[in-house]
Amino acid sequence: MTHTDFIPKQEPKNVELGEVTWQSPSNIALVKYWGKKENQIPANPSISFTLDNCRSTTKLRFSKKIKGGDNFEFDFYFEGKPKEDFKPKIKKFFQRIEKYCPYLKNYSFEIHSENSFPHSSGIASSASGMSAIALCIMDLEKQLFPEISEEYFSKKASFLARLGSGSASRSIDGRLVVWGENDSIEGSSDEYAVEFPYEVHETFKTYKDTILLVDKGEKQVSSTVGHGLMHGHPFAENRFAQAHENLESMIPILKSGDTSAFIRLVESEALTLHTMMMSSNPYFILMKPNTLEIINKIWAFREKNDIPVCFTLDAGANVHVLYPESQESKVLEFINNELVVYCQNGQYICDQVGGGAKKL
Repeated sequence: MTHTDFIPKQEPKNVELGEVTWQSPSNIALVKYWGKKENQIPANPSISFTLDNCRSTTKLRFSKKIKGGDNFEFDFYFEGKPKEDFKPKIKKFFQRIEKYCPYLKNYSFEIHSENSFPHSSGIASSASGMSAIALCIMDLEKQLFPEISEEYFSKKASFLARLGSGSASRSIDGRLVVWGENDSIEGSSDEYAVEFPYEVHETFKTYKDTILLVDKGEKQVSSTVGHGLMHGHPFAENRFAQAHENLESMIPILKSGDTSAFIRLVESEALTLHTMMMSSNPYFILMKPNTLEIINKIWAFREKNDIPVCFTLDAGANVHVLYPESQESKVLEFINNELVVYCQNGQYICDQVGGGAKKL
């Protein structure tokens, strides 16, 4: 499918008012997306684990205007309170998707959203938040055009979510999700994300992710700014090629259950992401001293105990500790004994690979 396939071509049914609620998860990229072209097109492909406990729940109330207008009408509430500073982002999102959702100006909206995790702390709150809004809008579209298929619904939801936040495209479906064209991944697209289409070893279907909250404050540099700094970056082209190679390498790793190869690739990707930030112009560092302390502790623990635990990082200071379900008790004991001291207020979130978004 291309973007033109997502422009409605039928006459909509009359829907006066309604209310829908969707719950959408965050995700953690294993091969990282960093850098984008126009219209939220990724400069390189990525693959992510869909999470389960880190999620956004969004309720959309809509009522048809007596007369269609030239403006988007909506109110936004975050965790029960009006959130005026988020409204420009929603408006920009509506402007980007209006071509594909021409009915938006015919309705007044009330959007209520909440997260199960700290907002803007490097746990991809924009991914879960924007994908949840996209799913609510698609739910309205399904009422307007009841004949649309499940596959169309899912792909267009991912397509719309991408126009709000790139990584949000990967939060619609479950387990392992690929976004960005790659010759080795059948059906892959820059326009929307797809479920990883090949065999996955049982080990990776139940992987655990314990997120150590090193810093729950807002990031000093937004991801949007960070992506923009890849334009003219001296190492950009090599990095984009590396991401393609790493995604291709991930196919046999996921099939075989080779945790050693998985660890090498995933940790390298995390450090490469932050290397690109540190070598851009202007440069910046999102890791904190405690981030590095945790990484060194994980390396030492893995070496001593021969347990396949590794880390990855998003564009923030928090550390995602990844490990097989079979090692859960040992790794959690290690976290509580040695890593909690490096977490802000001793806080961490236990998560795992999940099945994707769902309607409530």
